[in-house]
Amino acid sequence: MAILVISTQVMENYGAHGWDGEGECPQYWKAKGGHEYKVLNIDVNRAKEIFEQVRCKVEEDNDFYQEYAIDWFIESDDWMSWFEKSQLDYEGEVRYPEPTIDWQKEVDSVAE
Repeated sequence: MAILVISTQVMENYGAHGWDGEGECPQYWKAKGGHEYKVLNIDVNRAKEIFEQVRCKVEEDNDFYQEYAIDWFIESDDWMSWFEKSQLDYEGEVRYPEPTIDWQKEVDSVAE
């Protein structure tokens, strides 16, 4: 089995911190890291199609916050992000796993 990993970039608009909601929102975006979303139960032959279908689940864009996909790739089911590996190395356990999306559940929910 394999998983689809979607790497994202998170941006925060510091200009919006003091914005009162009136007029146009000030723009002062700063990069704030990102995530490695794991899409489970995929058909590797449909990876690009699956990426395009779940992309809306990981991306967000508003006046305060943006998160967008910057890359995607296929890995084995036991793949761990650097963040998960570092937790395991230093804490002996993964307390904060990367977000996951179960592809089969997404398909099943559309079929209902």
